Amino acid sequence: MKQLLETIVKPLVDFPEDVLVNVNEEDQRITYHLTVNKTDMGKVIGKQGRVAKAIRTVVYAAGSSQQKKIFLEIGE
Repeated sequence: MKQLLETIVKPLVDFPEDVLVNVNEEDQRITYHLTVNKTDMGKVIGKQGRVAKAIRTVVYAAGSSQQKKIFLEIGE
């Protein structure tokens, strides 16, 4: 899943080397923390959050086979 996120986000941003995905796994949930360069936040979020929503949709669909709830947090 971590590679999937990196594959989706790196082509969108100007600084792909700053893309970082951290995973926090708990009993009933997995949280992915996506960190990008401050200047790339707008590109990852998109107009009215459309790009972020699309990324979340893909991640949630890919993780639906797991028995845990998946969350994606985007930060700088």
